[in-house]
Amino acid sequence: MDIQHRHIEVFRAVMTAGSVTGAAALLHTSQPTLSRDLARLEQLLGYALFERERGRLRATARALALFDEVERSFQGLARVIERAEALGRAEDTALSVLSLPALSHALLPSALAALLAGHPAARVSITPAEPPLLDAWMGEQRFDLGLAEQATSLPGVRVEPVLEADEVAVLPEGHALAARPRLALKDFKDQDFISLAEDDPYRREIDARFAAAGVARRLRVQTHSAVAVCELVRSGLGLAIVNPLTAAACAGSGLVVRPLAVSIPYRVSALIPLHRPAQPLVNELLSALRRAPPSASRQSA
Repeated sequence: MDIQHRHIEVFRAVMTAGSVTGAAALLHTSQPTLSRDLARLEQLLGYALFERERGRLRATARALALFDEVERSFQGLARVIERAEALGRAEDTALSVLSLPALSHALLPSALAALLAGHPAARVSITPAEPPLLDAWMGEQRFDLGLAEQATSLPGVRVEPVLEADEVAVLPEGHALAARPRLALKDFKDQDFISLAEDDPYRREIDARFAAAGVARRLRVQTHSAVAVCELVRSGLGLAIVNPLTAAACAGSGLVVRPLAVSIPYRVSALIPLHRPAQPLVNELLSALRRAPPSASRQSA
């Protein structure tokens, strides 16, 4: 059986228009050509699809049953075409992001707001994770984009800078040091200090800076979360040094943010899987992430 798509298209046009003349107009062809195609389809099937009465066609029961199946197929094709066109407009796409918890809280929300404003049909899933799980999942190509601090090279992953800024000091509102526009390391001498966890790379760098300056602090509380650090400071348990994104997100209502007299760089990097199909919204999200306020960060080149 050598039934072609053209035969089905002719049959559908006749059923839709109700006549060969109307079907020829729908398909922009001649009536004799269409009649030959319809006759050929009936020949290939081995049964009549229409009864001819006084020059008019009347669909048989078999034609009606076949037409139901044809319509389902054409509706499915219409959905495929609609989906293909939407993908070309980067609409109705799903973007999966793996991020450090601090970046999910302080950096992603405003960038996603900008992205979704331009693509209201897009869907985004955010999964928070810490190293080494974050590194392992990105190496396994599980996500379209990863966001990390001080990212190291991973097999199958390209690392791109997103932004760079300086760490800042956070103090309880009303603290004596809050009156100063900028804090030096010596200002933290003998102050209660809230630290990140001992295995945090920024904790190690901050401790090394104070050790080199010969400044002793009272290290009373530590935590893995920069957000938790800010809340502990807000409660009056001590001072801290955290990344500027979390500090800006938590500032106000009892928490004061001040720049440091020394530069302790804070960097955010994008992790892009090399062996996963490219997601067209990744570059747009990266552009939104890089549009950080000039007063809060300086963009990487």
